[in-house]
Amino acid sequence: MSMALSSHTPSTLSLTTTQSSTPSTRKFISFPPPLAAFQFPAKPTSHKLSTTSGPEKWRAKVSFFPAFLNKGKDAKTLKEELLQAIAPLDRGADATAEDQQTVDQIARKLEAVNPIKEPLKSNLLNGKWELIYTTSTSILQTQRPKFLRSSANYQAINVDTLRAQNMESWPFFNQVTADLTPLNARKVAVKFDNFKIAGLIPIKAPGRARGELEITYLDEELRVSRGDKGNLFILKMVDPSYRVSI
Repeated sequence: MSMALSSHTPSTLSLTTTQSSTPSTRKFISFPPPLAAFQFPAKPTSHKLSTTSGPEKWRAKVSFFPAFLNKGKDAKTLKEELLQAIAPLDRGADATAEDQQTVDQIARKLEAVNPIKEPLKSNLLNGKWELIYTTSTSILQTQRPKFLRSSANYQAINVDTLRAQNMESWPFFNQVTADLTPLNARKVAVKFDNFKIAGLIPIKAPGRARGELEITYLDEELRVSRGDKGNLFILKMVDPSYRVSI
């Protein structure tokens, strides 16, 4: 499900809803260019026996990878690779299909070493997050000229009250709040309730404005989430003390 708000609605949650578009933002810090991929040999040889003519002579040909090549990368290394990969992509607006695939592959490796197995029970989820990458075109607003796109998007979550808020910055400052219903220890159903146009004019959200969000990686600095329409959201923590209004 994916939520495409009207031309000026904030959608930073990886929340996809029954409306048109898909799911969640920010300005990014410039990082050095991505590391070159390490190329492994196509096929290791293993214990291949061969004979020679004359007296039977056996030779064992053994080929193996050094142990360090098989060792998995830790979360810190993968986070650095992920940030390097998304740095030049303008939050995903400039990403090609190949770029999206590369970012997704690194994100999946990072998700596999997620230190927080039950993010909805963790206080690390609380606060205001800035969206630094997404595949959601409704959030990126790529159909608009650049000067009419939100310059930054934020998402706040408070697990104690099960409330969430999406916010756009310049030029429209739209906002939307939502109720969260846990579906398991890392996934929530999202029901939007109130929009604020320009951060001031309140509008009640339609009943169909809902979706789902899964937190697939979480630490004190970075969050990776996926929406029910397959969109990827990568966010960085900017204010752990921020509270969503009830």
